[in-house]
Amino acid sequence: MTQEVSTQVIIDLPVAQAWQKLRDISLAHHYVPGIVKTEIVSERAEGVGASRYVYRNAKSYIQETVEEWQDGQGFLIRLHKGDKNAPPFKNGWFRYQLQEQGAQQTLLTTSLKYELPWGPAGRWLEKKLAGFVDKTVADVAYSMKLFYETGEPTSKSALQVFKNSLGEVK
Repeated sequence: MTQEVSTQVIIDLPVAQAWQKLRDISLAHHYVPGIVKTEIVSERAEGVGASRYVYRNAKSYIQETVEEWQDGQGFLIRLHKGDKNAPPFKNGWFRYQLQEQGAQQTLLTTSLKYELPWGPAGRWLEKKLAGFVDKTVADVAYSMKLFYETGEPTSKSALQVFKNSLGEVK
């Protein structure tokens, strides 16, 4: 069964400025917690077919390829590793979506849509991982807000301070 988890956050930038940062798919390591390096691996650096590797360390990576592109608004990426789906997913996609919220603000929506393999065991695991998945998707949105507004890569401590300001616990 396919699951979808989303988080929304207001970025204090006009949508055009937020889009200039979002469209650069080489920047993921500045705002995705746990990612240490991003490498463009396709001829295209943006648009449908653009593809990147995102690394958790020097050897561990997943590939992300743009499947939908809405200029000025966002895109959908498929999570995979070559011809195979990115573990642990049977299928997985991540969507970044921007929407104007007045002249100086942008609503960012980050969404993970996924399906786990393993039938009943996968459904059991989905329930066990639900909180972790929710937190991960939210952390991406919050980290993007911080990076977009400051121009500085988001650190763990900056993310924690922001989450504390929202009343979230560790």
